[in-house]
Amino acid sequence: MKISRRSVLKITGFSVLALTALPRMAFAARNTLKSLRTGVQPGNKTRLVIETSVRPSYSLSYPANQLIVTLPNTAANTGISPKLASGTLVKSLAQAQVSDTLQIIVNLNKPIAQIQKSNILLLEPNGDNDYRLVLDFVAGSGAASASSATGTAVAKSSAPSKKYTIVVDAGHGGKDPGCIGKGGTREKDVVLSVARKLKKQLDANGFKTHLTRSGDTYLKLAQRAEIAEQKKADLFISLHANANPSRKMKGFSIYTLSEKASDEEAKKLAEAENAADKIGVEGFTEFEENIRIALSSLQQHAVAEMSEEYANGCAKYFKKSSIEQQPGPDVRHAPFAVLRSTVPGALLELGHLSNAAEEKLLKTSAHQDKLVAAIVKSVKNYNFDV
Repeated sequence: MKISRRSVLKITGFSVLALTALPRMAFAARNTLKSLRTGVQPGNKTRLVIETSVRPSYSLSYPANQLIVTLPNTAANTGISPKLASGTLVKSLAQAQVSDTLQIIVNLNKPIAQIQKSNILLLEPNGDNDYRLVLDFVAGSGAASASSATGTAVAKSSAPSKKYTIVVDAGHGGKDPGCIGKGGTREKDVVLSVARKLKKQLDANGFKTHLTRSGDTYLKLAQRAEIAEQKKADLFISLHANANPSRKMKGFSIYTLSEKASDEEAKKLAEAENAADKIGVEGFTEFEENIRIALSSLQQHAVAEMSEEYANGCAKYFKKSSIEQQPGPDVRHAPFAVLRSTVPGALLELGHLSNAAEEKLLKTSAHQDKLVAAIVKSVKNYNFDV
């Protein structure tokens, strides 16, 4: 199984963590802290669980004797009543609100090493629980150096140490043109052009790249996901161009797989994309039994976490490249059928063909090259080695 290269932790019981309350900040955020829980796990591990109202984005930093969890677009919550469990590495904990960003500052009894991906879970709502970011850690040296509480996890920027396999999916194709701009530009043509350019650049940077389609071919959504499985891909990138009832709307947007859409727009977009072949997104019947088992048990855990990491990095490099972003969060989530596999991945909406100016831009070789350069940077800086 592809997913066996990364371990997945079993969630067990935990108790609640004490918190230093800060004044409520006046700003609009889409996410809210719901609870904090901690406990001792086998192997003298400390478990910290951060529960939020919607799926969180996050970064970790490691100042001396601290762990700082940064949650963008999240509001502090002074109304929760957490308790500090005995026997953990946590000495005290505080919330710090900076504009629309919440930091959970964990003061530690001993320093810790950088938390490995196998010790991080991002869980979907279940029963009375909302979204939960679960961090397990032990005392040790080798923590990533950071002097600022607003630092982010260190990114890997060197050339790949091995030939990682990337599958690039040009959305739509053949009898399915995708959305069509007022000037007649077809989504399937734009994304195929970008996909070909992207493959060339990724190959030149030491990756092994496969296209789900290299020509004007129609593929079912399940076939696209299955190609990523067959190629034993380390990352799956699905390229699309958007349309919106408002012709003023423009900018890129990035999505990862979730059973529950992050907002109404994400829900509608997923429904539109999934309608390409009317695939059922609940049954997993298109895959072999072992893959279906992995999808149902692991997808919302390890794969979702790795996908989220890539998607946030991709959004960062798009913005660094001065590519305009659609208003809203950096990463959204919805049940896209094409992302339903054991391979980490994201769906990139490169812009809006329904916007006349952006339709013209998306057709130009220069802008396509700019998009490709940003995606290549996001892949090179993605941490495959976890």
